[in-house]
Amino acid sequence: MNIRIGLGRDIHRLAAGRRFLLGGIEIPFEKGPLGHSDGDALAHAVTDALLGAAGLGDIGEFYPPQEPEWKDADSLLLLKSAWNRARDEGWGLVNLDCVVTCEMPKILPYRDRIRRSLAEALEVDPGVVFVKGKTGEGLGQVGTGEAVEAVAVCLLEKVELEKVEKEVKEKNERK
Repeated sequence: MNIRIGLGRDIHRLAAGRRFLLGGIEIPFEKGPLGHSDGDALAHAVTDALLGAAGLGDIGEFYPPQEPEWKDADSLLLLKSAWNRARDEGWGLVNLDCVVTCEMPKILPYRDRIRRSLAEALEVDPGVVFVKGKTGEGLGQVGTGEAVEAVAVCLLEKVELEKVEKEVKEKNERK
């Protein structure tokens, strides 16, 4: 079996007047992450984890922050595009586990929506995606409410094309 683990991490400073986005979900808050794109730290961490596991590079290579075309880009669309590249190389997602660290806003009330949003972007069952919210316990930029940080780890499995084609054929025959 050909499996790989990927790890992604992102941190963004928080600033007034920005939308607070996590995994494509807007969370009401007076500050939001600064970034060249929409600043969705969770989507960025997941993108890096997937690209790394697939051996394709990182988010900065595909969507360089110095390029004007990525200014205010929708990070969920960037995630979808990166995942399509990984799938084109034959990779399938076994599971994705994420941790978002920020003092405020609280993540728990939005966790299920975030999980579903990521699962939809990746075209997987929400059961293979999990998101946890943590605080910085008053330590560092995250702990003082100046930043949001996200970490994601994924497990990818090389999908055998013949196996997938057989499953699709069997599914169609049952219809």
